[in-house]
Amino acid sequence: MAAENTSKVCEAHPMTGGDGPNSYAKNFTLQRGGLDVSKELVRKAIAEKLDGEILHSNTFRIADLGCSVGPNTFLAIENILEGVEFKYKSQGMNSQFPEFHVFFNDHTSNDFNMLFKTLPQNRRYYAAGVPGSFYGRLFPDASIHLAHSSYAIQWLSRVPKAVVDSKSPAWNKGRIHYSNSTDEVIRSYETQYTEDMKCFLQDRAQEIVYGGLMVLTFPVRPDGTPHSDAPTNVIFQLLGSSLMDLVRKGVVKEEKVDSFNIPVYTMSPQELVAVVEQNGCFSMEIMVDMPLLLVHDPILMAQLRASHLRAGMREDLKHQFGEEVLDELFDVYRKKCEEHASAVDPGKTVNLVVVLRRKGD
Repeated sequence: MAAENTSKVCEAHPMTGGDGPNSYAKNFTLQRGGLDVSKELVRKAIAEKLDGEILHSNTFRIADLGCSVGPNTFLAIENILEGVEFKYKSQGMNSQFPEFHVFFNDHTSNDFNMLFKTLPQNRRYYAAGVPGSFYGRLFPDASIHLAHSSYAIQWLSRVPKAVVDSKSPAWNKGRIHYSNSTDEVIRSYETQYTEDMKCFLQDRAQEIVYGGLMVLTFPVRPDGTPHSDAPTNVIFQLLGSSLMDLVRKGVVKEEKVDSFNIPVYTMSPQELVAVVEQNGCFSMEIMVDMPLLLVHDPILMAQLRASHLRAGMREDLKHQFGEEVLDELFDVYRKKCEEHASAVDPGKTVNLVVVLRRKGD
């Protein structure tokens, strides 16, 4: 069963590796803000929601799903470890700490070399890399005590086939994202999201022990809000608009834009609740909005947006359009972010921290 699930074919969209000026390792400020804000909530969740029976395990296993290259993943793991240790102390088990085993998971194209080079030297855990998509099986049955994922599950397993098919009513011509497109395109993305989340929850239900936790942080679209108005989606709309500007200048070919789509879906809380309830293996313990730490200077915010998106999208954009257009593309994009500062204000972005607990049979 597990071998079949791990064979699921998924597209990889790696963050820019290495430690250069455009690498993810040097452009992680926005995600870092999310980790800082959620720190106490995660510790509280572990203290209150983690099943006490798990504390009798000799080894406590943690999985970070979609870890990228750090340093954010290391900060998240350290926070989790501190939460687990506090849980042990609160149960009067000060001298019975388990050994910690942390699994860093991402696609095979992730820069695991950079990840392992920058592992904290004073870490209190054994580390292992686990390559593969989290939309398939990654671990043996009932082997993980706590799974964590930060700003990763908004990435779909693939671009919906229909949106790049010129013969389909869902062909997304002239756009690179669903949120400002037709109802047919939106439905294609919604269908892909539902299918992917079913796989994600089904596989994690097999891997996480009864009473174990899954902590998820990701951007969402408030219930009832049009897809086109979510700030996270506006970011991709502006990138698509920037590419079309380059088409009009003759720098980029239009057919290249027509065949390029970003497989990111901004779900609503209601959509997440529905798929969790349908799965039936997890209880929704915590679901809270999380404010981001604000940058009030619109020019600085536009620069952060551009550098952050370049680190996240460079490999895909380079493959589709060529590396030679990237400087001009992100210069245009940065200016658009300045012009639309209110639409991409991080203070308007709704991020959720969700804690799911694995139910017993």
